[in-house]
Amino acid sequence: QEDLEALIAEFQTLDAKKTQVIESSCPPPSPRLNGSLSAHPERDELILFGGEYFNGQKTYLYNDLYVYNIRKNSWAKVEIPNPPPRRCAHQAAVVPTAGGQLWIFGGEFASPNGEQFYHYKDLWVLHLATKTWEQIKSSGGPSGRSGHRMIACKRQLIVFGGFHESARDYIYYNDVYAFNLDSFTWSKLTPSGIGPAPRSGCQMAATPEGSVIIYGGYSKQRVKKDVDRGTLHTDMFLRRAEGAGKEEDKWAWSRLNPSGVKPTPRSGFSVAVGPNNRSLLFGGVHDEEEEESIEGDFFNDIYFYDIVKNRWFPGQLKGPKSEKRKRRRGRQAETEGAGGEEMEEPPLQGPVEIVKEVVAEDGTIMTIKQVISGPGEEKSESEEEEEEEDGALSQQVEPCPRSNAMLAVKHGVLYVYGGMFEVGDRQFTLSDLYSIELHKMEEWKVLVEMDPKAQEWLEESESDEEEDDVEGAEGGEEEEESSEEESEDEGGEEQHPPVQPAEKHADYLARTEQYWVKLARSNMGPDAKEKKVVKVAHAMVKAFYEDSV
Repeated sequence: QEDLEALIAEFQTLDAKKTQVIESSCPPPSPRLNGSLSAHPERDELILFGGEYFNGQKTYLYNDLYVYNIRKNSWAKVEIPNPPPRRCAHQAAVVPTAGGQLWIFGGEFASPNGEQFYHYKDLWVLHLATKTWEQIKSSGGPSGRSGHRMIACKRQLIVFGGFHESARDYIYYNDVYAFNLDSFTWSKLTPSGIGPAPRSGCQMAATPEGSVIIYGGYSKQRVKKDVDRGTLHTDMFLRRAEGAGKEEDKWAWSRLNPSGVKPTPRSGFSVAVGPNNRSLLFGGVHDEEEEESIEGDFFNDIYFYDIVKNRWFPGQLKGPKSEKRKRRRGRQAETEGAGGEEMEEPPLQGPVEIVKEVVAEDGTIMTIKQVISGPGEEKSESEEEEEEEDGALSQQVEPCPRSNAMLAVKHGVLYVYGGMFEVGDRQFTLSDLYSIELHKMEEWKVLVEMDPKAQEWLEESESDEEEDDVEGAEGGEEEEESSEEESEDEGGEEQHPPVQPAEKHADYLARTEQYWVKLARSNMGPDAKEKKVVKVAHAMVKAFYEDSV
């Protein structure tokens, strides 16, 4: 702990050498996850702060600040003196006070050897009008934590949950704190009733009346020595005031039973607040341990929760409208358009899930789940031919499945930046930027494509670990389990499929894994054992990945 505090102090000393604000145009930020993306309250800008990146040997932590200009589709890096220390898994909330303020609380910093974490309990505010950072020191606040949630609600910042991890133990929280934005004081809230169990990574949203809604999240508990059991929470709670709306009022928890189609169980999902009193949830992962493998189902779907109606529904892509389809559908199109309401709720039909699998070096099966629009009413043959001519809806551009992405909503448009997905023991960290108009839900737009050259993966080695202990300037190092069967996999013949430049995209492996297994089987013959086919297919994937980098 002392070593971590010394390292953080060293970073702050370096940051303190900056004496003036420097704003410069720059390429899109490097790949990262667990940062914060916030919409400027007065300008058409998004503000990206912090995050982390793991390359197989080291975890890099950031405290840089980037501003994305929505109208110009351009990035700028803003260097401001005395920023908060490097961190990830923090929380950010924006309020419109005095030209806009960005509030940051908590988060974590990783040690160089990846065995310890420092959890922050500091509170910072970025004054957007003057471009100055200020640390707010006030006693009585939450303990150090990451994975918590924080929202702005009626001149207060509300903090819930999170976790704290040390070298030997961990603890999850379900406490609630409020920071008064007028008096700059913390208070711990003690709602009556049965509330949510301790958890991190949940969804938290405020109702128009000032109540708070909690959904989902993740926690784990130790069942015996060196054995932990994780829990994906799917329950939902409402924290409401029992009095007349004063600060001294008492609060109470109550359980919610929403209608509609709830999200499938997951962790690592990202959240934002959309228009029309609807909060939304994007992506995430569902890890399921089996006897000899761990399957990770990554998602790229959207679920909306109508706060007023207490109702969940999946966000289904309608596809871009075409004049041909409008003419063919005739009255049906007129009927659908008659409502004219933004973000119309679809019928209660679950989304269609397409499950794909990739096999990693150690034989781990990584399942990647893509979700497309739910089944509508049956189409005639002419309509189906029409959709094929227009470019089938299932082939639309969309973000690849991911977890721990950063979300922001501005003018009814959802922006999704970065995040990660895994293939076996390899982690792919993203730096792409997508947007979708929430009131239309027609199509995703690619604002920044993923640059394959930004991907880096280093195999773990003892010598590298020793060197990394010295190189602390960019962040900590985090150990990753290495594959015991790696040498065995590499021992077979590696077959290199033809690679087209257009195919060298970071999510290519996640989208076309069936291609590799099919190609391996065709080369090895119908009598080849499935396990051997899988190993050869993975060798081909590895060869392709190294070539693309």
